Amino acid sequence: MTALTLSTAGAATLRADAIVVGVAKGAKGPVVAPGAEAVDKAFDGKLGSVLEDLGVSGAEGEVTKLPAPSGLKAPVVLVVGLGPAPAKNGTYATEPLRRAAGAAARALSGRKKAAFALPVETAGDVEAVAEGALLGAYAFLAYQGGENSGKKGDNGPKLPLAEVTLVGTKPRDKAHKAAADRAIALAEEVNRARDLVNTPPNDLTPEAFAAVATAAGKENGIKVQVLDEKALAKGGYGGILGVGQGSVNPPRLVRLAYTHPKAEKTLALVGKGITYDSGGISLKPAGHNETMKCDMSGAAAVFATVIAAARLGLAVNVTGWLALAENMPSGSATRPGDVLRMYSGRTVEVLNTDAEGRLVLADALTRACEEKPDAIVDVATLTGAMVLALGNRTFGIMANDDAFRTTIHELAERAGEASWPMPLPADLRKGMDSPTADIANIGERMGGGLVAGVFLKEFVADGITWAHLDIAGPAFHEGAPYGYTPKGGTGSAIRTLVKLAESF
Repeated sequence: MTALTLSTAGAATLRADAIVVGVAKGAKGPVVAPGAEAVDKAFDGKLGSVLEDLGVSGAEGEVTKLPAPSGLKAPVVLVVGLGPAPAKNGTYATEPLRRAAGAAARALSGRKKAAFALPVETAGDVEAVAEGALLGAYAFLAYQGGENSGKKGDNGPKLPLAEVTLVGTKPRDKAHKAAADRAIALAEEVNRARDLVNTPPNDLTPEAFAAVATAAGKENGIKVQVLDEKALAKGGYGGILGVGQGSVNPPRLVRLAYTHPKAEKTLALVGKGITYDSGGISLKPAGHNETMKCDMSGAAAVFATVIAAARLGLAVNVTGWLALAENMPSGSATRPGDVLRMYSGRTVEVLNTDAEGRLVLADALTRACEEKPDAIVDVATLTGAMVLALGNRTFGIMANDDAFRTTIHELAERAGEASWPMPLPADLRKGMDSPTADIANIGERMGGGLVAGVFLKEFVADGITWAHLDIAGPAFHEGAPYGYTPKGGTGSAIRTLVKLAESF
């Protein structure tokens, strides 16, 4: 993990491999952002003009490297775009700062130390820059750089930027220190979740995921309970067992419980943890299987959130439920037309074995409701329909309480995560009527993401506030990295859930 330090030193006096400064997009050309005064002075006050001559606009994510002039102790100046300049005497929003820091950190991979001289007027700015830099410096290298890897002359993959120093900050200021500590804890847990999502499914089985959760729980003072296939059968968890019965790697249900002596409320989180999703007997078509190791992103988000809550010492009880299974086709797999008896006692006719996430979530939701938390949020890469509706960067929010849905949407915006409130139309329930069982696991094709939400609502106890986050779009990024978002697992929804826990 990239190290983070705060420093009162100026950008010109700090020894580093590079100095990062910001530039905004102004009406008359690039505008050098606060924090870069010493660097601008080293350019004889003409940094803005130099950048304009080079065609730099200050657009968000734009990265430009310049040789440092005399007067600076770093050999390189990295200029990163912040987007539109704020109004006169205005302040920079935290998300552009977060993204800029992430883009800069990515561009400096392979370097040992960088001084970030971006605008840090408030503790919120400190947190945003620190968080963005630590998230942007992420790289998943566990399976690269082996002794015999690469061709002759290949030195292997570049390591992430080793150290980030935020200049112009106040290391002894309680607010600045707290902001940095929160950014470190949050970024480390997001990156831990990214590692899990990126881990190949032959190594991250349900049992292996449960072992990771158990070890992390012990390290952070969190109680962990793991139900194996025998305990699941004894408890009647027909949904989780039904999804996992086709695999040689049996399913697990993991309960993590963080408690605080001053907590007055309890938040329960439920995560879909399909460690690999082939679609089962309803096999996915060619081209849709390659990234299905990411189908446990919801469980990874829940796991990381509980650990983050413990590390931050939040005065709230947070319980996480990881519904872990591998959905595989075999002679023992659930068939289309089979009926499963769920943990709730209700029966579900499985018409499509690739609609498996809602089955494991239904069992975990029912179990979570038994503890009567103040609210439950489930998180899942649940439907391709949600990707069609909202694209690859936005997750959908459904809830049985409009105010709770709005709260989560607003918290996501503050966290820097794109989300959108979605409805739960009651008329979609009829499409899941089954002549054989209490309900079918699929309904109308149109509005499939909403249908899945309506199905899950059936397994939430009356009187319990509940929300469903469908993170199928943003959980796994297949394109080129941008901002602080890497290629592969992103850690989607974790920062939103931590803010929700803090609000409790």
